Amino acid sequence: PDDDPIGGGTDDDGPMIPLVFDRGPLLANLADNIIIPAYQALQTELTALDASYAALLADQSVPNVEAFRAAWLSAYLAWQQVSIFEIGPTEVAGFRLNMNTYPTDAPLVDQFMATGEYNLDLPSNRDAKGFGALDYVLNGLEENDTNLVARFTEATTATYVQDVIDDMATRTTSVLEECQTSFRDSFVANDGSSANASVDRMVNDYILYYEVFLRRAKMGLPAGVFTNGVIQPQTVEAFYDGEVSNALFLEGLDAVQNFFNGQHFGSNETGESLATYLQFLGTTLDGEPLDEVINAQYDLIRQMVGELSPFLQEIEENQPIPLDLLLTYDEVQAVIRLIKVDMLVALNISVDFQDADGD
Repeated sequence: PDDDPIGGGTDDDGPMIPLVFDRGPLLANLADNIIIPAYQALQTELTALDASYAALLADQSVPNVEAFRAAWLSAYLAWQQVSIFEIGPTEVAGFRLNMNTYPTDAPLVDQFMATGEYNLDLPSNRDAKGFGALDYVLNGLEENDTNLVARFTEATTATYVQDVIDDMATRTTSVLEECQTSFRDSFVANDGSSANASVDRMVNDYILYYEVFLRRAKMGLPAGVFTNGVIQPQTVEAFYDGEVSNALFLEGLDAVQNFFNGQHFGSNETGESLATYLQFLGTTLDGEPLDEVINAQYDLIRQMVGELSPFLQEIEENQPIPLDLLLTYDEVQAVIRLIKVDMLVALNISVDFQDADGD
């Protein structure tokens, strides 16, 4: 490997031998124990979602609507574990935009269900499909589940929902298959320290996800941080459910922290990671190991979010200033300096994306 000389050692007869961090095992751990298993879990959840919908169509009843809703939420939580990875086949496919663009365009969804005419491959229709569209169908379309059951007797409605599920499942299978084959090997082999190397690109995508899709989209936008204090409750993730936005945020936070620590998907076992990279470099901040400082901040955020009411409730019941949510946001924001400045400097990685948030 040619990465990051940090010092060296000597033997009795030879010159100093540079010590370097081997990025290959880090990449292998990410690919084999985190990324691919997370996509496999999402595929399994989408298969279960499809099965629950088939059961609903076969027996249109309130209990089957409830089971379909539970399967949607389970798959939505699994989605949070893969949304962080927008690299390789997911980047090419625009996976995140096709799976979870929100807020949902409810009038367009209504139009699709009424006419049966739509093309889910069009970029212009990304906000009328995916998890957000299913949230609207399950939680915003009708006042109660009895009325919702009746909607699934309509052929165009039933077909649209099936097409949305099929679109999600097909895209996930395609991405997973490519991750397991050509992408996995090229990703791990590209273990250098250039701007196009896997670690540099993956770390940038990691920071971009945290900054834009976790911090900004899930919390900052609804709380009015980016709109001069004007709250935007309609931008809350899973708006029509209204109760699960915190759980979705925390699942995304878990994905971020587990990635940082190299924690295997669905396990407490860990491998080489950004944390062990920083440990190898001996990176500290104010005398404390930087990896411990970052983990402590993630833990603080988790605690604070756990003490909040659902984001939508925090916003609607504390107008014009949802103070507790904004105080929590401040701690979410504090991570940006740690990972985008302190960590990147230590790893000698440059930022390859731009934002306009004035960080």
